[in-house]
Amino acid sequence: MSIFSKIISGEIPAYTVAESVEFLAFLDINPLAEGHVLVIPKKEVDYIFDLDDETYTGLQLFAKIVATGIKAAIPCKKVGVAVIGLEVPHAHIHLIPMNRVDDLNFSRPKMKFSAEELQATSEKIREALRNS
Repeated sequence: MSIFSKIISGEIPAYTVAESVEFLAFLDINPLAEGHVLVIPKKEVDYIFDLDDETYTGLQLFAKIVATGIKAAIPCKKVGVAVIGLEVPHAHIHLIPMNRVDDLNFSRPKMKFSAEELQATSEKIREALRNS
C-alpha cells in the first residue's frame, strides 16, 4: 500500500484541496513552491500510463479544475504540470505555481512550511475552487 493510498484511507493526514469519488488533490508537504499540489487517482496504479483510459482522462480533467483554483489562490503566471512517478509507486500529477521555468526544477531544494501555513494555503485553494 502506497503512502498515497494511506492518505486516501485516512491513515495519514493530508492538506486536501479537492476530492471527488475517483480523485484526490492535496498539498505536497515538500513543495517546490507555495501551492504545490499532488493530484492522484484513488485507484492505486504505479505508472500513470498504465491507468485505464477513463481514469487517465478523468485524472487530467480533475487536475485542470484544481489548477484553476491554484492559479486563482496563489500569485503566479501559470500552473506547471509535471509527472515524474519515481518517488511514490502511485500515479500522480504535480501542479506547481510558477513564474519561471526553473520553478519546475525538482533538483532545487524543497521549501518548508509550518502546519498552519499549509492549512492556510489549502483553505485558500479550496475557497478559490468554491468560487469558480
